[in-house]
Amino acid sequence: MKIPHFNVLIEVRDVTPDVLAEPGLDGGETSFSRYVQARAAGDHRLVGLPAFVMRGFRHRCVLVRNDSPLRSLEQLDGARVGLTGWPDSGNVWTRALLRSAGVDLTGIRWHVGPLASGEPGKDRLGSRPLPENVVAMAEGTSLVDELAAGRLDAVLSPFMPPELFTRTSRFRHLLDDHRAAERAYWTDTGFVPGIHLVALKREVVEIHPELPAALLAGLEESKRLWLERRRLLADTTPWLLHDLTESARLFGDDWMPYGAEANAAMTRAFCGELHAQGVWPDPIDPGLVFPEPALTAVPTP
Repeated sequence: MKIPHFNVLIEVRDVTPDVLAEPGLDGGETSFSRYVQARAAGDHRLVGLPAFVMRGFRHRCVLVRNDSPLRSLEQLDGARVGLTGWPDSGNVWTRALLRSAGVDLTGIRWHVGPLASGEPGKDRLGSRPLPENVVAMAEGTSLVDELAAGRLDAVLSPFMPPELFTRTSRFRHLLDDHRAAERAYWTDTGFVPGIHLVALKREVVEIHPELPAALLAGLEESKRLWLERRRLLADTTPWLLHDLTESARLFGDDWMPYGAEANAAMTRAFCGELHAQGVWPDPIDPGLVFPEPALTAVPTP
């Protein structure tokens, strides 16, 4: 990526990096949840950019067996539910949907583990004490296997198991029309939930204070170039052109805006959910998340 006065080298990873643990990185993709919790704890070693490079609706992220009688979020009250990580941003947003539907999260038996066997290891539990109704799955077990065996009623996962894309899949989405539910969510909230953002090490920002705003502008340009290419080459899926035109009519020109101001409502809602779900013990001031004035909006060239 080229931005004025800087040469940004992008390294593609299969797993989100721990930016602070790698001396060779100046920044990188970072969990929104872990970043917000760090800021709430007074850890300012990372400067988050309000550029959510991973975001998406969560209604599609609840899976059940094909023979399950469950077809609504409300029916998960008191269920056995597996999920891929307790403090993970995506799962926080999905649990928020359950709360909104009136489901008591403390009445669910939560099981935390990998979606499939053999997945790379990651921190699935976080650093804070877990609620009493949250347990880690035994070594060697997976959410897919437990769901198929009937030991789980549903699974929350940001990524779909490969089997779901086959005609013989044992699994389906909980909601028959998750797209309609997601459209209604957009109407109610005005945002698509943010999952991961880009963050820079503060020590790098102190040496190059102009870097955050310059990088935010560069990411904006990259995003818009990506959209232009998708609209030009709209056959990567059979109905992508239809999706692109429908999205433009519903969301306008940009369904994933960058900048702190454009993401203020989403940031405020996420901070509230971290506290309401017991992921973080105290209320979180949303103003702590993106306090840098230069990141309020995307700088114009």
